[in-house]
Amino acid sequence: MKITFYGHNTLLIEIADSLVLIDPFISGNPLAKDKIAPDSIKADYILLTHAHQDHVLDAASIAQANNATIVSNYEIAMHYQNKGIEAHPMNHGGNWEFDFGRVKYVNAIHTSSFEDGTYGGQPGGFIIEGEHKTIYIAGDTALTMDMKLIPLHTQLDLAILPIGDNFTMGVDDAIIASDFVECDKVLGVHYDTFGYIEINHEEAKRKFFDKNKDLMLLEIGESIVL
Repeated sequence: MKITFYGHNTLLIEIADSLVLIDPFISGNPLAKDKIAPDSIKADYILLTHAHQDHVLDAASIAQANNATIVSNYEIAMHYQNKGIEAHPMNHGGNWEFDFGRVKYVNAIHTSSFEDGTYGGQPGGFIIEGEHKTIYIAGDTALTMDMKLIPLHTQLDLAILPIGDNFTMGVDDAIIASDFVECDKVLGVHYDTFGYIEINHEEAKRKFFDKNKDLMLLEIGESIVL
């Protein structure tokens, strides 16, 4: 399983000969738009955690260019299906076996609406199992006790957590979240894109290190392999 970071909460996961794109927000991201072109990204599936523009901005164009399937909550899936895009609806607690692996849609505490104010269903996160690896993509969320349910289902190899604070949990709550999900290997996302969520990288890494945890902060376009 190879994971490439494209800024904010945008990730490309190469798994079981499939390309799974998470929350594509590139053309509107001031840190990413000059480094990666949305039309250069290939995807078989696009997983959306919620409907906010900084998570779905490039979803339709990439899906249409690649004939990709959008996977999200029912409201978001129907929004894109009504545009002629293939979609697979899910909801909290549900599982589905895709050709790349198993996906579980889990709780997140946040809001969810499209740019025009259209209701975007309830936000969520994803647990993805494939190639004998399991990752948790929290999406935009506060720290929540529901995270303690995740180790009851599976053992994680990586937790992908928002750390920018203000709109989501920050570094200190993300450390607690990693305890809740019982995973000490964390990839930080949702930071630095806007002034509200700028962080001190070295301080964040030190805080995780002091708790015997590993926080990875990737450069845009940088990848890790599990």
